Amino acid sequence: MLSDNRLHFNCKAYFRGMMSSMINNILQKFKLLHEKEDAEVIIESIDRGVVFRGTNLWVLIFAILIASLGLNLNATAVIIGAMLISPLMGPIMGLGLSAGINDLSLLRKSFLNYMVATVTALATSTLFFLISPLNEAHSEILARTAPTVYDVLIAFFGGLAGIVATGSKQKGNVLPGVAIATALMPPLCTAGYGIATFQLTYFVGAFYLFIINTVFIALATFIAVRFLQLPFKHLPDENAEKKARRIIWVIVLITLLPSIYFGYDIVQRDKFQKKATVFIETEAKFPNDYLLNKKIDAKAKVITLTYGGQELPAQQIALLKQKMIDFGLGDAQLNIHQGFAYLAATKNSNEEDEQATQLSQLLKTKDEELHTLHLKIDSINHMGDASMQLYNELKIQYPDLLGITMSSANIVSSLKKNEPAVLIVLDFARAKPISEKKKIEGWLKVRLSQSNIDVVFRK
Repeated sequence: MLSDNRLHFNCKAYFRGMMSSMINNILQKFKLLHEKEDAEVIIESIDRGVVFRGTNLWVLIFAILIASLGLNLNATAVIIGAMLISPLMGPIMGLGLSAGINDLSLLRKSFLNYMVATVTALATSTLFFLISPLNEAHSEILARTAPTVYDVLIAFFGGLAGIVATGSKQKGNVLPGVAIATALMPPLCTAGYGIATFQLTYFVGAFYLFIINTVFIALATFIAVRFLQLPFKHLPDENAEKKARRIIWVIVLITLLPSIYFGYDIVQRDKFQKKATVFIETEAKFPNDYLLNKKIDAKAKVITLTYGGQELPAQQIALLKQKMIDFGLGDAQLNIHQGFAYLAATKNSNEEDEQATQLSQLLKTKDEELHTLHLKIDSINHMGDASMQLYNELKIQYPDLLGITMSSANIVSSLKKNEPAVLIVLDFARAKPISEKKKIEGWLKVRLSQSNIDVVFRK
């Protein structure tokens, strides 16, 4: 018994040791500090990319022109190419690094160069779109005017990937991917498009996205710098040290608070968008009306629905608004447009012709569907009348006829592919010989002037 207990204890200790070893091996794979680059090399690498003058400034201008061309032509590949050569990440990572290591001079330099880069990029893109003959807002431009919660996450994780790669001896090819993922260039170009075309909503939406990317990349850099334990700078003068620390924390708070607000605001808008979509799909469709257009303004909390067809009664609209409470949309506004009313409301809009065409096409399609249904109903009614007439005529010749079933059918076989036919099922009280069946089948073909008839006899 003692030997068995000792064996059991040894087995437990062995498995415990094996599990502990496996967990340690797994955790070792996630450790960063043993691959960390020298602190001086990390700081020098980021510091070198902060300054915008000479080569960096001209590369930024060329990248902005390439990205603007890509947006103008709606060419995704061109936009990606512009993001690859853009040096915009430098001063943003400099902001996060300087806040993380308490470097006031680097913070000042990063902020000034960030402002220079932003103003230069906006001026370049605005000038481009002012002289460009193409002013239509394609999908690549529109995609940069409405930030979502995913943009926040992309910027944050992209910033983490960037600083971790910069701080590692094994940098690989991460930074070009970070430049593409965080997408700093297209929002700036779209903001310039908004200025050039005097469309404030485009400018605000795109610049808002650019600020989100800036804030969350800088925040991710700050967090990673603290995690990598880069040396904290101390000033010789104690008062200057306190002052610098206060300035750094003010900058951190200025960065952090908007990020919290942006994140919360975008999450709320995303929630509203999803709730409104479910509400429309579930409750806002009616049998005799066609939902021609739907518009969800998550910022203003307004849902606009445009219907064609029969006019919705006031009671139905009131019930629809009441149901919004069940979907968590009690504080939202619901606007209903019916018939061609929405065309008058958007008379001066560039989308008028497109909406009118959409309405006409939809009504034409519904008319065709209605005509097809009428033809099917007429065919069914005609088949019913013909069945009754055949029954009366055959009943005279064959008193033992109990019933007749007739319908349209399609014959599909190796010899016949989807040929239309008439299927007739005859119920008799007594079985008929083969000669009598052939006689009845021949009579039916002559009577109906239809050679493709399939007759089934049932006793």
